[in-house]
Amino acid sequence: MVVLFRFSFKENYDLNISRKEGMMTTKSALLIDKVISNQNSNTNKLSSLCQRRDLIVGVSSTAFSFVLSQSTAAEASTGATNKVKNEKKKRSDLGEIGLGCWSWGNEFVWQYDETMDYELSRVFDLAVDSGIKLFDTADSYGADGKSERLLGKFCREYYDDANDNDEKKKKKSRIDDIILATKFAPYPWRITSDSFVKAAKESANRFGRESIELGQLHWSTENYQPLQERALWDGIARAYEEGIIENVGLSNYGPRQLQKIHKYMSNRGIPIATLQVQYSLLSRFPELNGTKETCDELGIKLIAYSPLALGLLTGKYSVEKPPPGLRGQAYKGVLKPLPILLETMKEVAAVHNKTLPQVALNYCISKGTVPIPGAKNTKQLKDNLGAVGWRLSNSEIIELDKAAEKVGVSVSQNIFQTA
Repeated sequence: MVVLFRFSFKENYDLNISRKEGMMTTKSALLIDKVISNQNSNTNKLSSLCQRRDLIVGVSSTAFSFVLSQSTAAEASTGATNKVKNEKKKRSDLGEIGLGCWSWGNEFVWQYDETMDYELSRVFDLAVDSGIKLFDTADSYGADGKSERLLGKFCREYYDDANDNDEKKKKKSRIDDIILATKFAPYPWRITSDSFVKAAKESANRFGRESIELGQLHWSTENYQPLQERALWDGIARAYEEGIIENVGLSNYGPRQLQKIHKYMSNRGIPIATLQVQYSLLSRFPELNGTKETCDELGIKLIAYSPLALGLLTGKYSVEKPPPGLRGQAYKGVLKPLPILLETMKEVAAVHNKTLPQVALNYCISKGTVPIPGAKNTKQLKDNLGAVGWRLSNSEIIELDKAAEKVGVSVSQNIFQTA
């Protein structure tokens, strides 16, 4: 899909968008054209399009002209004089495993509907009671930030359901200990730092909180619109300085771009806490391209999203029984050689009396990352929890690495992943 636009932006959110040149080659592109031309409804509609991070519209060429004088001036002043409005919580302990909430509200890939909310609330309660700290979502997961709204709702209900004061105290302590993490999408209209500060405030409101424990840039625009990148950096830095987010994180940054933003943030006295990338036995690029090594050098914790390769590592799918919907189409090339890896995983699982998903998740943990598998029901969550409290041996990790190499193919990388 090819989308080509020219945008003209003015300051103070006076957004004049004119499609002076371009071409639409698919119905999706035509819809995006309609969305962007309608300023009043663009957020919800394009948000629903962006629910699938690595399969949404590929931007082959984007031309922006915009004025950043106000943003640049704000950056200079806040970097030098702005005091952090509230004391930051240094949340270095993310736990061994987190919970990814992409499917909570996502209709396009995960077929979410509101009848699932009761079971999702049970998943949340069990996760908190079991000691999971990190709950990861994004403002693009579900229409109008549905996933964020659900997490905020579940947090409130968890505390309100307490029967007596002692239980309330215990539940409050557990809720206070969790880390709500969200990611801010660099939509085409978010091109000033003000727009990213506004996005952070809106996410905090959907959570029902004054601040967000971990705010992350969802992806870098370096690959297709490098001029927007500086506004992203300044915006999330300002959100941190103004106390809207307590810790800064990134997503889909490669080692080269990571070094650049680390230098920028260091100059402003802002630490980068985490980097979230696609990582699993079927997606070992962060380990092989220097991303993990760079994180280790810079003291940045690596969070592994899609650690089960969107279900391929659960053993449920095959050439004869592919994953439903979009996943089956996107990853059918992996299914034929996949049994090579699954057989080795089964051998390892038998030694530890564990399931295939538990082996896949423990692999990520053993590599020094924090995996954030999803769970749509309590059965899935309980299986995920069986990945903690034990470790694969070094020889088992080597055997799994070898088996992964023999597969010869990997799941597709996010199109916004940078070098």
